[in-house]
Amino acid sequence: MQTLSPRALNRATLERQLLLRRAKMSAFDTIEHLAGLQAQAPFPPYFGLWARLEGFRPAELVELLESRRVVRIALMRGTVHLVTAADALAWRPVVQGIYDRDLKQNALHAAPLADLDHSAVASAARELLLRGPMPGNALGAELARSWDAPPSSLTHLARGRLPLVQTPPRAIWGKAGQTTYACLDDWVGAPLSPPAPAELIARYLRAFGPATVADVQTWAGITRLGEVAAGMDLRRYRGPDGRELLDLPELTVPAEDVPAPPRLLGPFDQTILSYADRTRVISDAYRKRVISHNGLVKGTLLVDGQVCGFWEIKATRKAAAISLSPFEKLGKRDLAALEKSAGELVKWAEAASETHEVRVHPPE
Repeated sequence: MQTLSPRALNRATLERQLLLRRAKMSAFDTIEHLAGLQAQAPFPPYFGLWARLEGFRPAELVELLESRRVVRIALMRGTVHLVTAADALAWRPVVQGIYDRDLKQNALHAAPLADLDHSAVASAARELLLRGPMPGNALGAELARSWDAPPSSLTHLARGRLPLVQTPPRAIWGKAGQTTYACLDDWVGAPLSPPAPAELIARYLRAFGPATVADVQTWAGITRLGEVAAGMDLRRYRGPDGRELLDLPELTVPAEDVPAPPRLLGPFDQTILSYADRTRVISDAYRKRVISHNGLVKGTLLVDGQVCGFWEIKATRKAAAISLSPFEKLGKRDLAALEKSAGELVKWAEAASETHEVRVHPPE
């Protein structure tokens, strides 16, 4: 069994995540290839695509959302992802257990929902949503007419029992919109698929592999995937720590000496969130500086394939500035590349601002 060095594993990850070079792909094909994009906040997927694609324009993703070819829906780990409609239909049944457990254990909502008929509430919520998308607070208020529970808890129940998508104008570039729900199958005009966890594993490995079973389970938020993987035809490696890494048999890993150009990754980028062991791209110490206690994830600086700092944009109509905060002293060539990329990013993200500036903070 071949052993992969830390550097080889890093380069494989960057290649699968389209971070060794910008790809000439459509936004739709990229979202499909990446097994979706993290979307807890409305706009990180736009930054994720900008970092990976040549000439990406926000209007391309806007069109996909408005045409319902891609959707925003709570999926893996109980968090909102941007995925193709087909993947949403296929994957929501696989991860339904996450939402079933949450309805029993949620610290805020489990108690007020305990004595209700969950199926009856979900059925009523579906009937309401078939009339048209509804804001979460309005949906809860309507359900509270028939059930004695806080409206927010009733909305939470509907979100747990039904595959609810967040509809536009939520997450439309340049617009604001409250969270408004529709049922996935009604929204895209197709039924949900029977659960197929092996397909979910295969798609993860294509986007994130080689990886351990623990990595897959961390990304998906579900357990017992080792039993599924054992029955699959997979290539196996040994990782730097001796653990078994799984991969699709038709895929290979790049040479470990492949150069990895400096990159600016967007907030909530899945490259640093989708593994049990994230040290392939970020050290444990740096992870604590990038991810806040309440789960917010900053945009990050990537040098030689490793996170080495973060970036932030502050903008008004007159001026926009992007600040780079490296955690360590960087070489002149790497820093110059990051500054150039930052200048392009701030002009792309804040095109309406009259001036654009790049600021670099010294390492602390």
